[in-house]
Amino acid sequence: MSDQALLQSIQLGNVSLKNRIVMAPMTRCRADNEKNAPEQKHVDYYTQRTGAGLIITEGSEVAPGGRGYPNVAGIYNDAQEAGWKKVVESVHKADGKIFLQLWHVGRMSLPDYHDGKKPWAPSAINPETEMRNAQGEKKQTVTPHAMSIEEIKMVVESFGEAAGRAKRAGFDGVEIHSSNGYLLHQFFNKNSNTRTDEYGGSMENRSRIFFEVLEAIKQHFPEGNIGCRFNPSLHGTFGIEATEESIPFFEYIMDRLNRHHLAYVHLSEPFTDVSDVDYLVTDIAKHFRPIYKGNLMINNEFDRESGNQVIEEGHADCVAFGKLFISNPDLPRRFDLKAETAEWNEDTFYTPGREGYTDYPTLKEKRTLEA
Repeated sequence: MSDQALLQSIQLGNVSLKNRIVMAPMTRCRADNEKNAPEQKHVDYYTQRTGAGLIITEGSEVAPGGRGYPNVAGIYNDAQEAGWKKVVESVHKADGKIFLQLWHVGRMSLPDYHDGKKPWAPSAINPETEMRNAQGEKKQTVTPHAMSIEEIKMVVESFGEAAGRAKRAGFDGVEIHSSNGYLLHQFFNKNSNTRTDEYGGSMENRSRIFFEVLEAIKQHFPEGNIGCRFNPSLHGTFGIEATEESIPFFEYIMDRLNRHHLAYVHLSEPFTDVSDVDYLVTDIAKHFRPIYKGNLMINNEFDRESGNQVIEEGHADCVAFGKLFISNPDLPRRFDLKAETAEWNEDTFYTPGREGYTDYPTLKEKRTLEA
């Protein structure tokens, strides 16, 4: 078994990566200015992690109506575009590659973010969960507004406009956030989508918005600079309850995506134990590898050993690491040296400022401090 698989270079569509270690998209809630735009601390944070073959940014809302978390850096106004441009320029100067994740949370939001109006969703079904408002207060979600056809078209257009801003900011590509119970995933799931029009019912209809979003983004980026993210076995979290059709639905999506030439498809292993749910899959990479013929990225709780293994066994082409990249800005170097990795502090995952964001030392800095 090779212990160097993660360190091999790879071509993802139109983008060449120096290694197969990807920084996963992670919400960090650090854009605490009036425009919710990236600042110097964002520049420093992402530049510190340019050892990754690819950085995928935190999810960035494509429109104000897509907001559901405090202090998230969006991609729908000029200040945000300018802020991201500074991030991209610094990452490129440090020989890094970076994709922007495009995001709309749908019903996973609160009226607090929308001037008291209900958040949008495919159907008027409450996810029955708690979210935090801009002041950090926990509140129960509400029954969302069921989107009209015109409103669906508006959201699709917002994804396209956001991709245009990402292109102008210089990003190497974008990732469509169609996972984790957010808007596109809400359209996929039969428990959150009970529509009877062309966006509900059949697999083709429930996936329609995703493929329309893909087409809108293609007006700005070629397919080889576009990725997308799915969580096929999501169940009991982010407001999603899986059904017996969940896995067949994502098999359908994967098969359709074989007709496209994307940079990659990004899949998550289950977030919770679903071993007792007989219609869900507990080994996502292994299950979907024979179905999807393009580049497959996998994430969730991998380490150096398991990451090398999943690539070596042919179940994935690259691995995205989340929490390990928070506390180890030089993660690829640590993997190369087989050095121990630093622990993360969950208390600072979503807090403002630089603590727990840009102050984790590299291995070299740590050893200098200890000397």
